[in-house]
Amino acid sequence: MCSWCYAFSQSWIALQRNLPDMIAPIYLVGGLAPDTMEPMPIETQQMVKQAWQRIEQTVPGVCFNWEFWSRNIPIRSTYPACRAVLAAKKQHSEAESEMIRAIQMAYYQQAKNPALTETLQQCAKTIGLHEETFAKDLISEEIEQQLQQQMQLARWMKVSSYPSLCLEYSDALFPIAIDYLNYQSMLNAINRIVR
Repeated sequence: MCSWCYAFSQSWIALQRNLPDMIAPIYLVGGLAPDTMEPMPIETQQMVKQAWQRIEQTVPGVCFNWEFWSRNIPIRSTYPACRAVLAAKKQHSEAESEMIRAIQMAYYQQAKNPALTETLQQCAKTIGLHEETFAKDLISEEIEQQLQQQMQLARWMKVSSYPSLCLEYSDALFPIAIDYLNYQSMLNAINRIVR
């Protein structure tokens, strides 16, 4: 749910279309902000708003629905959205990226609060998931365990910012510098490693 992940989406889609066949993208949820229903502190709101402004100024075509800030009580909790992605993937693997996109659209374009269960359930409905199954999975111990495992793996991989991109190749991990404007630099880095 990081706004920079949203800003990266077009470059990421272009990169995926051009990856060598031997490379299969794997998503990891990073967690970022634990469960809470406490309103986001004013300082954090200002930090997030500044990130939105910077993104709009530096990444062509990316814009935000600023009504989010007047329509909602902002909550800094991304674990629910992470669980929603994992619950979607449990129904079918293609739903993972569909859910990421649906949550991003709900948050950044429709000014809906992604920390709320009702927003996540609307996203599940939008992408055609079985709603009762999704609702059960969202609060299940299995999905919670997956969240914890993926966060531990991200820490083990030394991922500390989002988005992050790593290539696993020949039993080694190679960080790939994120380029929000041009997928080609990332593709060139990947191709250098696999040659």
